Amino acid sequence: MKNIYSNIFKVNNKNLSNAVKYLKKNELVGVPTETVYGLAGNAYSDISIKKIFNLKKRPKKNPLIIHYYNKKDLINDVEVNQKFLKLYKHFCPGPLTFILKKKPFSKISNIATSKLNTVAVRFPGNKTIRRVLRELKLPLAIPSANKSSGISPIKAKDVYEEFGMKIKFILDGGSSKIGIESTVLDLTKKLKILRPGFIGVSEIKKIIKSNIPLVKNQKIIRSPGLLKKHYSPGIPMKLNQTSAKPTCAFIIFGKKYKKNKNTFNLSRSANLDEAARNLYTILRSIKKKKYKKIHVVKIPNIGLGIAINDRLKHAAY
Repeated sequence: MKNIYSNIFKVNNKNLSNAVKYLKKNELVGVPTETVYGLAGNAYSDISIKKIFNLKKRPKKNPLIIHYYNKKDLINDVEVNQKFLKLYKHFCPGPLTFILKKKPFSKISNIATSKLNTVAVRFPGNKTIRRVLRELKLPLAIPSANKSSGISPIKAKDVYEEFGMKIKFILDGGSSKIGIESTVLDLTKKLKILRPGFIGVSEIKKIIKSNIPLVKNQKIIRSPGLLKKHYSPGIPMKLNQTSAKPTCAFIIFGKKYKKNKNTFNLSRSANLDEAARNLYTILRSIKKKKYKKIHVVKIPNIGLGIAINDRLKHAAY
């Protein structure tokens, strides 16, 4: 299929090099990650970070996740501990974000960290963004490439639909494999999960061997995904429903419900991985079709279903 977007570029050596040039000039680039598409900017540059916040209309109190190629690259910016090293060895690169203490002389923009003494860091597993990070030799702030509180993008064209030509360069790495944002772990004191994601509590407990609470209310916003309204299509949503009028979009799961014009199935085979991949595409589709209301069936609150329900809860706020 021919690319009709003048600011979307396929992944090849030339376009990867051009993306790096843009980032070195403190410009923003739309990039694929294994979770969702992101809006990348130089994490050491106040200029880049201000552009991210302005373009997304993001609240200043909502810090950004800083992405590194590997753990060697963050030594000058944050304080690492044994729990981090264990988890890094097992899960990274991958969809896991760590909250760590910021070093006094870190070069990370204070705007990116919302002037906190902590930093959210991640080591993305997607090959394209890893090549960019390796060549750039700088960390990148990469929030999801959508307007603040809106639906996260999982394709390059989703990024275009959000920002049009306001972003001059978007790398097209295909659809994001996971489809929802990373798990966020606070490692600054007692380990706790701030945001559920693809990597679940049971997997983390196998490595850390201790109880890991999921914190539902945070006085200090140390990570993205903690504001009450998030991932929203801007349409009233009701969760745990069993039916919907024909004029209302009905998000279903499994084979129990009949297929109609207003039904959108997260996964006919009741596969939670597939449901996560489809969630934002379905919300985006419903928004385009201009439904006024959305009903969602009950999603099993196990495994990846915990993360899906977290996103739906925020979207319905």
